[in-house]
Amino acid sequence: MRIIAGEWRGRKLVAPEGEATRPTSDRTRETLFSMLTSRLGSFEGLRVADLFAGSGALGLEALSRGAAHCVFVEQEPGAIRALRRNIANLHAQDRCDVRASSVMSLGTARSEPLDLVLLDPPYDSGAGAVAVDKLTRLGWISPSAWVSLETSRAENVNVKGYTVDAVRDVGKARLHLMRAT
Repeated sequence: MRIIAGEWRGRKLVAPEGEATRPTSDRTRETLFSMLTSRLGSFEGLRVADLFAGSGALGLEALSRGAAHCVFVEQEPGAIRALRRNIANLHAQDRCDVRASSVMSLGTARSEPLDLVLLDPPYDSGAGAVAVDKLTRLGWISPSAWVSLETSRAENVNVKGYTVDAVRDVGKARLHLMRAT
């Protein structure tokens, strides 16, 4: 795995050991960030969250492209070790907030709402839609934010208060880009 574009383009990322996580492929990340770039124009100054973060590849890609800050949420110990190592290798600690917990255990937002939320939950779990709903109610997600949810190709997403703007299938993954209605 490598960072695709921006400040850290080409830099290698460490993947978590074992089978507990499923890293997003470079091809899927490239497709996702192309979709986001066409809608956002720029990542400059964005507040981002990488939920069900694994190695942190999605959030680190956003930071590499100019995002100001990223909250990473991951509960699997091996993934947290890989995530912290990737952040350290990129010297990005001052732009990162790592939460070693379940996405579902996050409480009320303590800072400005997020501009971009990237979710890659376990496939066929429904956890992504539940997380978006909960975090919206708790004030984490700005009404103007873009939300990206990766699922298996067989999954469709329906989140109350959100409209799906685009869906793309890439390999085994399905990418959903959503905005609040």
